[in-house]
Amino acid sequence: MAFQLSPGVNVSEIDLTTIVPSVATSIGAFAGPFAWGPIGEIITISDEVRLADTFGKPNSTNYEYWFSASNFLAYTSNLKIVRAANTASTFNATANGTTILIKNNDDWLANHTGYADGSYGGFAARHAGDLGNSLRVSMADANTYTNWTYSTQFTAAPGTSTYASSRGAANDEIHIIVVDEDGYFSGSRGTVLEKFPFVSKASDAKDDSGNSSYYRNVIVSNSKYIRWLSHPASANVSGNLPWGSAATANTFKLLIANTTSSLSGGADGNIVTANVSTAYDFFDPSDSVDISLIISGPSNATLITSLIGKAETRKDCVVFASPGKSDVVNNAGSEVTSITTLRNSLTSSSYAFLDSNWKYQYDKYNDVYRWVPLNGDVAGLCARTDNDRDPWFSPGGLNRGVIKNVIKLAWNPTKTNRDSLYTVGVNPIVSFQGEGTVLFGDKTLLSKPSAFDRINVRRLFIVLEKAIAKAARYSLFEFNDQFTRAQFVALVEPFLRDVQGRRGITDFRVVCDETNNTGQVIDSNQFIGDIYIKPARSINFIQLNFVAVRTGVSFSEVVGKF
Repeated sequence: MAFQLSPGVNVSEIDLTTIVPSVATSIGAFAGPFAWGPIGEIITISDEVRLADTFGKPNSTNYEYWFSASNFLAYTSNLKIVRAANTASTFNATANGTTILIKNNDDWLANHTGYADGSYGGFAARHAGDLGNSLRVSMADANTYTNWTYSTQFTAAPGTSTYASSRGAANDEIHIIVVDEDGYFSGSRGTVLEKFPFVSKASDAKDDSGNSSYYRNVIVSNSKYIRWLSHPASANVSGNLPWGSAATANTFKLLIANTTSSLSGGADGNIVTANVSTAYDFFDPSDSVDISLIISGPSNATLITSLIGKAETRKDCVVFASPGKSDVVNNAGSEVTSITTLRNSLTSSSYAFLDSNWKYQYDKYNDVYRWVPLNGDVAGLCARTDNDRDPWFSPGGLNRGVIKNVIKLAWNPTKTNRDSLYTVGVNPIVSFQGEGTVLFGDKTLLSKPSAFDRINVRRLFIVLEKAIAKAARYSLFEFNDQFTRAQFVALVEPFLRDVQGRRGITDFRVVCDETNNTGQVIDSNQFIGDIYIKPARSINFIQLNFVAVRTGVSFSEVVGKF
């Protein structure tokens, strides 16, 4: 106990209730070019509806990426996405078409607020891309409302707010409307997307609930489609207070005329592999971003190799990849050769998983059918396996490996094809009559014969290492003595018994004593815990022997003889 300087009672608590924590194993990670949404920022998406709402709907240039993400979400509800962009050719639409790129909220706050000269016409599309060119923004105040095209959309003319009036100010109110002029967002030209009635020109204005009613702040907090850049240059009629001033005993400047702008200049940009690879960099490092399943989408050998490097560095996630489209779509008879060439160009790694196919699926947003790589689905199978069973169960086979939303496969490998692919670590995806489309393998890309050449074993160890490492952090800065070592063993063994009871391992042993924590180890301020694991293995090969026996022969005479 702590030393005391005079008589008394000292009460303290010692917490010995630390346990090995549960860790997330179903978090997907994906980067790709999208038509909308923030750039260079990790956004967690829970379902396809939110995917479309946040990053726009699929189009003819990004659908392979879009559906890779959507297909993963068909199996689970936790996908972290980073929008990739070519910053040299990707732009936001603006009120006067001036070229500008606003990547995300942080970029807007740091670099794109308060253009005093009104050079950008007041507003820009909230996100970069062609979609922003569909937006039309209009505003009116007391001086321009009467002849305003959109006056019928509001209940009354803007005038003076209660807040401004109480401070002697006047004419602070404005109406703002956002219209889908070309119908890119809503599917119907001229659809009203947003309305902001009776907002204020005063920077300190509050509504009746005490919330800011300053039009800049209202746009920042509530608009899904536009960003504020500057006050309109045309606001200078019979008023003394500039827009953005605090409300004082004076009149705010009025608009000379209706201020309406069709945004233009937005561009998706030319996205190349390097841009996508850069977007994946936002998932580093592992101690700040928790992910488990990296979806590569319509990737190539360069990108897959880069992602494998990230996974090897992190050691807490697996990369899922598919062959290129040209390897399997309209490549009849050469699929095995093309896929094998890709596989041989990739590094050996237990942190990567390569499937063999693309699927044909319906795109309801554009009423067409699309070819899409299957790595999003395969990562989804792993997430679904986590939810239904545990990460150490194989995601393959008829029990857990059935793939959703398949019209047809690019090719259906035969037994001979499957043998050739599986030998080099490629996992076949096959359609079986009456049984659906199935992932029919569970090999990682590890070339060396090892327990880690199976994805269930690799993911088992990811769980064990991740969970136990988190628990072991609480041993840092404690004494390396018998008590601390026994405490560590008592922490880890119940966790491993639980995993064993859930069929993840067949046996284990934890060693943390003076045999591995020698005097030299202790004097070096180190602590060693050796954890021996016998992982459970998935069945890949079944041999069924049917033996015909004569009537007079006892089964005991022949069992085990063949």
